This record gives sequence, structure tokens and C-alpha cells, in this order.
Amino acid sequence: MDAARPQERYQSEINWDKLDKPKFYVVGAGIFTGITVALYPISVVKTRLQVADHYSQEKNAFSVLRGIFKTDGIPGLYRGFGTVITGAIPARIIFLTALETTKVAAFRAVEPFKFSEPTQAAIANGVGGMLASLCAQSVFVPIDVVSQRLMVQGYSGHASYNGGLDVVRKVLKSEGVRGLYRGFGLSILTYSPSSAVWWASYGSSQRFIWSLLGHGTEKGQPAPSQGRIVSVQAAGGIIAGVTASCITTPLDTIKTRLQVMGHEVKRPNARQVVKHLIAEEGWTGLYRGLGPRFVSMSAWGTSMILAYEYLKRLCAKE
Repeated sequence: MDAARPQERYQSEINWDKLDKPKFYVVGAGIFTGITVALYPISVVKTRLQVADHYSQEKNAFSVLRGIFKTDGIPGLYRGFGTVITGAIPARIIFLTALETTKVAAFRAVEPFKFSEPTQAAIANGVGGMLASLCAQSVFVPIDVVSQRLMVQGYSGHASYNGGLDVVRKVLKSEGVRGLYRGFGLSILTYSPSSAVWWASYGSSQRFIWSLLGHGTEKGQPAPSQGRIVSVQAAGGIIAGVTASCITTPLDTIKTRLQVMGHEVKRPNARQVVKHLIAEEGWTGLYRGLGPRFVSMSAWGTSMILAYEYLKRLCAKE
């Protein structure tokens, strides 16, 4: 990569070969666990909104929160948290490794085409995000199935469980291993494009913002302050969250509904779920939980990317 490019000169982008890998994984596990603790309740609210039926009294995020506090208190906001943390660490390691290695290869592959800096960043980051998500879903989908059942247990007619292992035992007994991968295809269709859109939006918006600020247009410019770098990265994260949530919420709603259905009901397929949602609420039914999902993706994305960039600086080799 050309040394005069903005991501090298101004953002000090640290490539995979410049990272201390053991330190990166250990410190990263701690940082991302902390972010998960802080933002997990948003996922619980979003999931409950997506599975609520047409007659539910809880029509928005605030009513869901009131209901959770009324029945379970603060612990209700962390239903399924232990399961998520157990699976999130290996899934995150797989994701970050695939993302970084793929992104570097994709940048090299598109360089001969002489695209603009934002376009190159969008393609390389998008490809990296998509392939990283594909790799991580093999671990994450079973965790997603278990955690979402715990999030909605006893809510709107859903079954109750005695922890994550009880969910796994009952799913295996009634449906076999396939039950733990229910919605796998839709997860791929949801998270892979979502990850691709998020990372592509983040990479290109960051470069675009730097160009608007005038950085990278002249040689010999002083590097921006650390505060400005963080501000640009945060703005890129918010833009990426808005873009990805608007595009992928319908698929996420369908996937969530499929994953939380118990074995005691006749299970519809994705097409039937869509027909039912549209019949009940029109096309807006597919955007159930858009507000919490937007907040979730923006908050998760911005927090994650700031922590991620900090982690890379922290774990860079001397």
C-alpha cells in the first residue's frame, strides 16, 4: 500500500502482520466482554419486540423495558447472557482473524483497478466483513438459538427453561443437531450481508470524511490529533450502523421468529412467517424492532470499532 495514502498517514491503520497475536486475542476477549455487558440489554429488548404477536400490549421498546423490570427486574435484561459470553469469545476470535487476513488480501486484489480510496476501502472491508461473518456463523448460530430462547422464555407464550444447558438438551431431544442450527440459512443471509454492508460503509465513510477534512490531499501535512481520529472513527461507525440496520432488519426479524419457535408448535417456514407478518401488520411488520436494532447496531458498531482500533494500537508490535 502506498505510504502516502490517508489510512496509513493519518489513521495509522495497523495491518494483521503488525499485531502481537496472543496479546490481541487475550486483551480483545476482555474488551469485547465488557462491551457485551454494557449493550446486551438492547439485544434482549429487540428480540422481544420481534417475537411479540399482534395482540401484545408491548408495542415499543419502553413498554418492553417496563414489562421486564416488572416481572424480572434488572436480571431480566441479561437473560441468556452466560450462553452468549461462552460462545462469543471463540466466535469473535474467528471473526477478527478472518476479517483482518481477508481485508489485507482484498486491498491487494483491488489495487490494480485504480479505484478511488473510498471505493477501495468499501470493497476490501465489505469482502472481509462478509467472509468473516460466514466463518463465525458456524459457532454463533447455536449460541444465538439458545440465547434467544432464554431471552423470550415465559414471554408471549414461549416455553421456560432452566438455563442454557436445558435449552440445548430439549432442542437436541426434540429436533437433533439441526435444531441448534435453525435459521442458519437466514443467519447467513442476514449477518453476512449486514457485516459486509457495515464494514464497507465504515471503510468508505471514514475515507470520505477524511477527504472532506482535507487530510491526505497534500504531502507533508501534520497528522491529526488522537481526538480527531477517534471522532472520525465514531462517525464512520454510526453511518455504518444506520446503513446496515435499514437494509437487514426484515431478514433479522424473520430469522429471530424462526429461531425462538418451540418444538410443540407446527413450525412454519420463512415464507409463511413473512406472509403471517404482512397479513397482521402489513410490510411494516418486517421492520419490527427497527428502532432497537438501529440503536443496537450503531451502539455496538461504534463501541466495537473504537475498542477494536484501540485494541490494535495497544497490540501493535514495536
